Amino acid sequence: MLISIIIPIFNEEENIPLVYRDIIKVWQNLKSEHSIEILFVNDGSTDKSGDEIKTLSESDNRVKYIEFSRNFGKEIATSAGVRYSKGDAMIFIDADLQHPPELIPQFIEKWKNGADIVVGVREKNNGEGFIKSVGSYWFYKIMNMIGRTKIIPRATDYRLISRQVANEFNKFTEHGRITRGLLDWLGFNRDYIYFEANCRQNGKAKYSCWKLIKLAFSSFIAHSLFPLKFAGYLGVFITTASTILGAIMFTARYILRNEWGMGISGVAQLAVIILFLIGIVLSCLGLIALYIASIHGEVVNRPLYVVKSQKL
Repeated sequence: MLISIIIPIFNEEENIPLVYRDIIKVWQNLKSEHSIEILFVNDGSTDKSGDEIKTLSESDNRVKYIEFSRNFGKEIATSAGVRYSKGDAMIFIDADLQHPPELIPQFIEKWKNGADIVVGVREKNNGEGFIKSVGSYWFYKIMNMIGRTKIIPRATDYRLISRQVANEFNKFTEHGRITRGLLDWLGFNRDYIYFEANCRQNGKAKYSCWKLIKLAFSSFIAHSLFPLKFAGYLGVFITTASTILGAIMFTARYILRNEWGMGISGVAQLAVIILFLIGIVLSCLGLIALYIASIHGEVVNRPLYVVKSQKL
């Protein structure tokens, strides 16, 4: 049987030889009856990552690669890796060595014992900043409150999937995707491996806080209808609250004749009501616009990625 190791790459020239070395070392120690292919997906790197990958592929025919014409994002790169890999099972792993390659035998063992999906769950992330740590906590908290698909907190992209899962995953067509959310939606038998993430070896993390925020919003929209429903809930709440407020203002002005000392003028009442309703309309339009943008992206139906060159 063939095991595919899928590695998305974006400007990781210093880490590529290191992750390749560690994977080969683990595989040699494993002495497995399975064969291996290492599939690098070069996501439009602007450094010498492409040259490093091609050098490895020339010296080791187990090394394959796909090279994008530009940067399409990690989620798309991972999806391309699943589509082009030939393995009976495939393992996603980052090139920065935060995902320990020495856990690969455990992933394979759990797969052989019947798990279709084996998920790497991060117990601790060495070198993780406070903002990312707090953001990650609240992302999973909110996602599992409003989402239709439950996502394991601190689950990572370090995971194994079987060929059957890969075939089903390849049927997804959406562009704004989060791989782990789609895999969780598929179901299947799953198992977990808990690990402590290493510090990044070289370079800086390619996912900035802004990119993570955009990914979180895309996930909320793709996996939950709550933001759209929230506009309706907010409208009902505001309508009820404004009715009560209007009744209080009417009573104070016209029945009690401002005896409470509120001094509410007609212009003030009108200004508050208008500003209140304008804010509600703009909030609702903003939420609906997010869904219109998502629908537009799917209807345009552009290809997920463009392959410039390959060796498979």
